[in-house]
Amino acid sequence: MNTYGWLIYNGGLKTPKYMELNKLYADAAKKLNIEIKLLANDELYACIENGQAQIKSTRHKELSKPQFILFLDKDIRLAKQLEKLGYKLFNSSEVIENCDDKMRTAQVLSGHNIKMPKTLFAPLYFYGTGTGNPALDFVLTLEEELGYPMVIKEAFGSFGAQVYLVHNRDELLIKQKELIYKPHLYQEFIKSSTGRDVRIYVVGEKVVASMYRHSDTDFRANISNGGSMQPYTPNEAFCQMAIHATKALDADFTGVDLLFGPNDEPILCEVNSNAHIKNIYDCTGIDVAEFIFKYIKEKITNE
Repeated sequence: MNTYGWLIYNGGLKTPKYMELNKLYADAAKKLNIEIKLLANDELYACIENGQAQIKSTRHKELSKPQFILFLDKDIRLAKQLEKLGYKLFNSSEVIENCDDKMRTAQVLSGHNIKMPKTLFAPLYFYGTGTGNPALDFVLTLEEELGYPMVIKEAFGSFGAQVYLVHNRDELLIKQKELIYKPHLYQEFIKSSTGRDVRIYVVGEKVVASMYRHSDTDFRANISNGGSMQPYTPNEAFCQMAIHATKALDADFTGVDLLFGPNDEPILCEVNSNAHIKNIYDCTGIDVAEFIFKYIKEKITNE
């Protein structure tokens, strides 16, 4: 009997790029005799009826219960509902939630002997309250603790699009005013890693693929921002940090982004719970999806 699972993706991302990504996973599953049902998150409705949690679907009247769900979305509420009903998710809702929020990622990984940039969290302001301007004492604290240039990151964002570099107080104040009602953080700028980083894919407790990303025109190395990529074999320190971060987050698989410190030592940038696998496939020829499905199959077989 074939193994049977669902792959859940975001219903708002039915573009050629994302549907190709889903096909990569479906093709990898087929090679391993895993039957995969592709489901958009808006095809399943989490509801509470008669005080009980339920999942309903108008489009799919009879859905066989899967042995696992590969949850490639960030719809945390749907993920938690599915887990409450006994479904096994890879990654879990808690892992997705902790990785999706960059502030939570830093908090969870703190105390695990993982080198990270010095980070300060923006205070929470409820929308429309206060003056709408940043507090001067916080501005002074940021300047004293981090200096310029300074990195600002929105807590929720992808592809480096919500990451900014400010070079002076004027730029800082403008960006703070723009983000004052959004969760965001401030980090020291790692000059030695300007325009370059390493993406490492971890499945289980093994590094399965990696690539070097670099940009000559941007402090961010993201491919989506015009960066380039090439195959890369990270040293033991980089591999161990990626594995250690994955284990500390209790993740099944991750895409870990690491910066280069002043002595080329690894510094954690961020951890992705459902990192895209198309670029690494194009860069290295390695199909990360196959490693993920082999891992899932082994996990559910041994449980």
